[in-house]
Amino acid sequence: MQNPPLVPARQGALAVIDRIRQLPRRAKLAALTLFVAAVVSLASLTGGWSLADLRAYDYLSIVGRPELPEDGPIIVAIDEPSMAEIGSQWPWPRALHARLIEALRKAGARAMALDVIFAEPAAEPENDRALADVLGPDVVLAGDQTLIETPQADQFVRTEPLPLFIERGAKVGIASVNLSGDGTLRQIPSYPDGFAMTLATVAGADPEPPQKRSLIQTFGPARTYPTVSYYQALDPENFLPEGTFRDRVVIVGLSLQNAPSIADGGADAFATSDTVHSRSLVAGAEVQATIYDNLVHGLAIQRAGASISIAAILLSALAAALAVFKSTNWRTLGYGAFALALILLASYGLLRFGHLFVSPLGPGLAFLGVAVGQTGIDYAEERRRRREIMRAFSQYLSPALVERLAKDPSQLKLGGERRTLSVLFCDVRGFTTIAEDMKDDPEGLTTLVNRLLTPLSEAVLNQGGTIDKYIGDCLMAFWNAPLDDPDHALHAVTAARDMLVALARINDELRAEAEAAGRQPKALRIGIGINTGECVVGNMGSARRFDYSALGDAVNLASRLEGASKDYGIPLLLGERTAALVAGKFPVIEIDRITVKGRSTVSPVFTLAEGATEAALSQHHAYVDAKYRDAVGIDEAQLDALTSTLPSLAQYYERERKRLAAMKRNRATNKAP
Repeated sequence: MQNPPLVPARQGALAVIDRIRQLPRRAKLAALTLFVAAVVSLASLTGGWSLADLRAYDYLSIVGRPELPEDGPIIVAIDEPSMAEIGSQWPWPRALHARLIEALRKAGARAMALDVIFAEPAAEPENDRALADVLGPDVVLAGDQTLIETPQADQFVRTEPLPLFIERGAKVGIASVNLSGDGTLRQIPSYPDGFAMTLATVAGADPEPPQKRSLIQTFGPARTYPTVSYYQALDPENFLPEGTFRDRVVIVGLSLQNAPSIADGGADAFATSDTVHSRSLVAGAEVQATIYDNLVHGLAIQRAGASISIAAILLSALAAALAVFKSTNWRTLGYGAFALALILLASYGLLRFGHLFVSPLGPGLAFLGVAVGQTGIDYAEERRRRREIMRAFSQYLSPALVERLAKDPSQLKLGGERRTLSVLFCDVRGFTTIAEDMKDDPEGLTTLVNRLLTPLSEAVLNQGGTIDKYIGDCLMAFWNAPLDDPDHALHAVTAARDMLVALARINDELRAEAEAAGRQPKALRIGIGINTGECVVGNMGSARRFDYSALGDAVNLASRLEGASKDYGIPLLLGERTAALVAGKFPVIEIDRITVKGRSTVSPVFTLAEGATEAALSQHHAYVDAKYRDAVGIDEAQLDALTSTLPSLAQYYERERKRLAAMKRNRATNKAP
């Protein structure tokens, strides 16, 4: 059972949709632009979107990246070869680290950092004393800062080396890193006493403190930095080239695998932006070296804040609106591809030359959203207009013309316009008598009318005409609207000739059917009037019901010509302008000059004289000249000759014979005393 309250709601929704459809295209485009910009902006603030932006950064940041700085840190790797050479598993005695520091200091190292946390006393106190004895202000030891989340509270726990080590002058650097939601290390830790930041200060550099949204610019995959094994650094004179550590910064840390893979994982190894390309993890010591060079050389990439990202999204949405401001077509695809490439190039340019990352995803999606959305709206509007046009014109236009209008509605100007039309009226002669004879057979009468009007209508449509209306047994049509037709007069006359041919065929069929049924055949006759002139054409009627029709004096004259064809006994009469336009294609002759009802001017009337010889046409022209000059002077022999040479006008000449006889009688009566 339907719930009644839903009906008004549905009607309200339909009313809203209808009002939206009635909005101008610019208003719809503006609303779409704001909607897309708002939706994309809100989506860009979510965590999932943020990860997508960072993935875009991964791909952009490895393209054309800077070369590894020549004076960057050297990595001393706590690796498998060192464990084999030293003969001890990790962790090693702290006295061994003391030997390493002495060896590096002796080799000329400018600063040293151990990415190892010494927070607990060693099992043998002498190991702690040995390490403490060699520490100084040129050494950085790792610390850790961890966020512990509990139902009761969130607490930061800071872990530092033993006070014994700090008292000897060693610096503490927080080596903790922050991973993105996908487990990738991209962000420079914002600790003011971070591990790399502290090492840079110890090394004599003056780096800018890292900002909260700074991203790491990588220089390559794992082992991009110069790396030596721990055991080699213990004895550089025998294992390494001279001057390897002279005036260099050294970072000591775990590197237990040559190139740890994502699947295998690794101790103190991280996925970085380069991992999308290399598919390998990077050791923590090398990550710290990368952060060090980012800080010292100002290579870190600042990630744009929400305000800049939203501004870029809005700008892209506006650019898309401009691209589709007038229309959408196949070029829109090219505009979209060009815009996306430009957005990507702009994002890369800002990253590489401005050290600012503005994700291309939001602006790109905003541009596509507006462009594709407006294309969809235009397509839907086009489909709707096409359906309306086809529904409105399919009843009185040929299918070919309806299809042309549907494909190019700009050819249609509704609401009324002034055009030169060729107007045709066609009426069935003696229809009242036929209807009276068939009053007991209304179905048969309807069938007969439809049987006649169908080929007559097809004759109009086949010549590209527009059927204005049917008035009982009368048909009105015109040419040169709604589509331009330079040969409208020629097409109208050709349609009239086709109508007469179709009528003859129908009469033959009716005669054969009547003879077969043993009844008297009914011969159908039609009268056609065609006139060309200025008209007003467009949608005529009320706001609720209207027809595409034509009005004007030229229309009235065409209707009068159709009526006059009965008096002249000629099935087709043409107005003066129509006759002039088709004279080069058909033999046209003037038959009279008349004043029709509603007009004060004299209108020449013409018809076709197909099949007439030049001599016959000359005789007719001579007759018409004499008729206007001195009609009483025309003799019977001249009319007899015309009737024999132009038998198609025999009924007209007989009418003229009677008219002349009446004129002569009137003249004789007036002269009688």
